[in-house]
Amino acid sequence: MATHKVEQLIIATVGFFWCFLMWFSTAAFSPSIAASYHLNIKELGLLASSAIWMAPLGRIIAGWASDRFGAPRTFACILAACGLISIASGFTTNYDVLFVERILVAIAGVSFVVGIQHVAQWFDAHEIGTAEGLYAGTGNVGAGAGALVLPRLFGTNYHAAFIDLGAIALILAAWYLWRGKAANSAERTILVRGRSDLRGTLFVWSRYIAIALMLAYAMSFGLEIALNAWLPGYFTRGFHEAILALGFHSVAGLQIAAGTFAAVASFTASLFRPFSGFMSDLFQRRGWTPLPFIAKTLPYAPRLHWLGVSLILIVLAMAGLTVGGLSGSLHLSVAVLVALGVFISFGTGGTFALVPLLFPDRPGAAAGFIGGVSTAAAIVYPLVFSNGENLHIGYAYVALYMFLPFVLFYFWAARYERHPEEHGLLPSTLAIEEA
Repeated sequence: MATHKVEQLIIATVGFFWCFLMWFSTAAFSPSIAASYHLNIKELGLLASSAIWMAPLGRIIAGWASDRFGAPRTFACILAACGLISIASGFTTNYDVLFVERILVAIAGVSFVVGIQHVAQWFDAHEIGTAEGLYAGTGNVGAGAGALVLPRLFGTNYHAAFIDLGAIALILAAWYLWRGKAANSAERTILVRGRSDLRGTLFVWSRYIAIALMLAYAMSFGLEIALNAWLPGYFTRGFHEAILALGFHSVAGLQIAAGTFAAVASFTASLFRPFSGFMSDLFQRRGWTPLPFIAKTLPYAPRLHWLGVSLILIVLAMAGLTVGGLSGSLHLSVAVLVALGVFISFGTGGTFALVPLLFPDRPGAAAGFIGGVSTAAAIVYPLVFSNGENLHIGYAYVALYMFLPFVLFYFWAARYERHPEEHGLLPSTLAIEEA
């Protein structure tokens, strides 16, 4: 059993890594695409934002589908469809068509909730934080790997990159379908399928704690994917002179430099996510509940506190990113970005160490809602970043006007000492299942 669940974790992780690589391959080549089609900064912001357009609704549908049809089938379909569209985009020379195709390739991002459901069914409660952290953290590295490696491998030839990425996705789709298993027991599969109806979905969506976790994920993972799409263009435009001073002058050189700096956030947010899951497990084992207002007697209360600490650190780091940008120091901005990436990983790992425990009978619906709706915020972030007084002030705007209210709502929703999942906008009788 142990060997088999490790195999399932590996399959889910590799599939998610490649989906992430495809998802943000557009951002890795944004300087080349901008130069080819003469895009201005607002058009670049729109291109960055468009990478997330399909995620909110797509993740909700994918979460339901993974409960209903099983993770292997759902994941294989996502890989195959996105792979085919990626190949098609490699032969496109019209920007409008390319824009639409890359939006469709970005559907790859919905795979996250499918893997969350897959992994959750194979690991026990005491190890769920670490397992989900390994899955999501290693998979998320795909964005950083794309920003760092793809420009070096393909230069400005994004057409060839899109074709090769799509072809490998088709191979992985076949592997996932062949070796992946939907659940660790037939009884578990029947139970989850039976609770993937509209009543169960509405129950999850209407819980205050689910909404709070969705907002927490919006300011952690939502921010992460927004930065993945935004940062290559940000460093190219916001620190143009500093990059030139480093000796990068051509479009390809600027792309490599900007991609390298942008990869900092993605790599730290990804590589520290397993550590965040471990810290959530550690808080749980030690019974640490340091924050006021948040519940202290719930069986999983320490995990709630770990996530609260993570959210506070994200707000502070966002303010620091604005300070670093306004100072004009590339070194300071990259250093703050490292810290922000680590804190983002704390938030993402902390959130999904809680989701399977709060909604064990509806893992797909919960992951789809929390991991899906939260990404809608990532559509907004690049638009705010590109429409501020300058390219640096937008980070502070997001921290002040979006993240602080999110944190306050999380504290409010996590205050219940008994069954927070029963409190919501709709009656808790929605939880009642048919015999």
